[in-house]
Amino acid sequence: MTAQLIDGNALSRQLRTEVAQRAAALKARGTTPGLAVVLVGDNPASQVYVRNKVKACEDSGLHSVLEKYEAEMTEAALLARVQALNNDPSIHGILVQLPLPQHIDAQKVIEAISPAKDVDGFHIASAGALMTGMPGFWPCTPYGCMKMLESLNDGKGYDLKGKHAVVIGRSNIVGKPMALMLLAKNATVTICHSATSDLKAQTLQADVIVAAVGKRNVLTADMVKPGAVVIDVGMNRNDEGKLCGDVDFEGVKNVAGWITPVPGGVGPMTITMLLVNTLEAAERAAGT
Repeated sequence: MTAQLIDGNALSRQLRTEVAQRAAALKARGTTPGLAVVLVGDNPASQVYVRNKVKACEDSGLHSVLEKYEAEMTEAALLARVQALNNDPSIHGILVQLPLPQHIDAQKVIEAISPAKDVDGFHIASAGALMTGMPGFWPCTPYGCMKMLESLNDGKGYDLKGKHAVVIGRSNIVGKPMALMLLAKNATVTICHSATSDLKAQTLQADVIVAAVGKRNVLTADMVKPGAVVIDVGMNRNDEGKLCGDVDFEGVKNVAGWITPVPGGVGPMTITMLLVNTLEAAERAAGT
């Protein structure tokens, strides 16, 4: 058996077309969705991510503002910029690219963003909304994973009710919110991490596995139940320098029922869900 690929690029194109249509409708009523991206320092990976986010906005009819600052920018100055963007009615989403220079408290900056503009979904208010099932913004990567599950079975979706989902990783950005989203769909969820004593025993029981630890080959074929859905959030490089995920793709694809590739899987979905969150922030601000 060879797993069916969950094509993040194709799903992203479909969702971005919908975003562009909704953005055009909103623009016709006088509101252009606006995203501000703030980059502090010259981290090469961050520069690539930021460039991709800005381009995705422009391609989908959203207004984007990129603010670049030197690594020496003070925390106070950055907090002041965030406050100014909070007060700017043309900006509906604010994204401060992480990581920040060490002298800046990233959590303090995140908490300074208005929850109404927290399109990354990292604010404590957003986390609380997810925990309690209230309206808010979901973190983009796990939100993209949920959209991928919804796309299975020719768009009918993968029914998570009563299924066992294993999340490998417990970060605030992916692992924890992923578990809550799966739980909200009535899955039985197990969170595994570096202190889990027997990871294989857990994953062999799983109908759905989300690998999100940033470690190559954390999931191999002998750890996967035949027919399981495997979503690979990892972004690593192999010995040849090529992008790879947390999953041993070549091995696992012969056991799983569905699997996401790296690249071309979860990555494009993360940026797409940022566009979706920004659009929804603009729609809420416009009262639609």
